Amino acid sequence: MAIRIYLEDVLKKRSMTSKQLCALIGITEANLSILRSGKAKGIRFSTINKICYHLQCDVGDILKFDGNPEEDSDEEQ
Repeated sequence: MAIRIYLEDVLKKRSMTSKQLCALIGITEANLSILRSGKAKGIRFSTINKICYHLQCDVGDILKFDGNPEEDSDEEQ
């Protein structure tokens, strides 16, 4: 995936658990786990907004582009 997720790092810096963040932003622990693992295919801007608000961080603190185009095995070549 071309986008790397650093949510776990920001949570640790803020001394917050994923369970606490879930309660604040209103998503399930399962969905946050998918995001934290980097397996999410997408995320709503409203969810990113809530995460950044409650963690007092910028989008670039939790999402980073790794410099490579995404390689999707489902695309036709």
